[in-house]
Amino acid sequence: MDSEYILIRKRARQIVEASPSPDFYRDQVEANRFSQEFYSTHPIIRKLKKHVAEMMAENFGHGLHHAEKVAVDAGALVIIVCALENRNRTDSDRLLLLAHCAGLLHDVMRKKPNHALESADYACGLLPDYPFDDMEIVDICEAIRHHEAFKNCDGRLSINGQIVSDCLYDADKFRWGPDNFTHTVWDMVSQANIPLNVFMRHFPRGLETVGKVRNTFRSEPGKQYGPQFIDIGMMIGTRLYQVIQTEFPSAMI
Repeated sequence: MDSEYILIRKRARQIVEASPSPDFYRDQVEANRFSQEFYSTHPIIRKLKKHVAEMMAENFGHGLHHAEKVAVDAGALVIIVCALENRNRTDSDRLLLLAHCAGLLHDVMRKKPNHALESADYACGLLPDYPFDDMEIVDICEAIRHHEAFKNCDGRLSINGQIVSDCLYDADKFRWGPDNFTHTVWDMVSQANIPLNVFMRHFPRGLETVGKVRNTFRSEPGKQYGPQFIDIGMMIGTRLYQVIQTEFPSAMI
């Protein structure tokens, strides 16, 4: 990453720090805490993380850091959905585990052209070595296959699979908020060696695409909290674009 990108990334992170944090983390403290603790301590997750960590390095802004945030947020969403449906603790914990696995694996083949399908295929080949039954493996793999924005779902999901899929999708799209400007965008442009002026030429259209995600959230808590993630991200992106125009005029050439 060249020096101007580094300075712009620093300004972006300053804008993020000065922006409000999404209400999801304030309102759902217990669900987020439990999901994080479960993720950090479960032996299956530890084994799976060790397996995928190395292959997710330099994954076009969607490496292990991204996957772990998606996994933990997807787990928190699952906990909330299960509480709304009065699911028992055993069922809730099992779906939480499936969501964590789906989150870890959803971008494992990010460099491939059809990464959602190929990540799902990879997961289907890997997970028989783990203590899941056939239906649970299908639920994880179908959730991964359906996690992309602006793609139609084909209705092949079980009831549990639908919960995992919806929560994975929503947690992944939470990252289109503030996280876009702390990590994702800069990792992507750095690894793809995108010239700064080219990046800026496409910036407004990219921000417009982010805005279109606002009405695509799927789970009930995702619909409640997701739009705010996008609104905050749009606010940060708009402010950053103004800062670059003022402080880094050469980027606009």
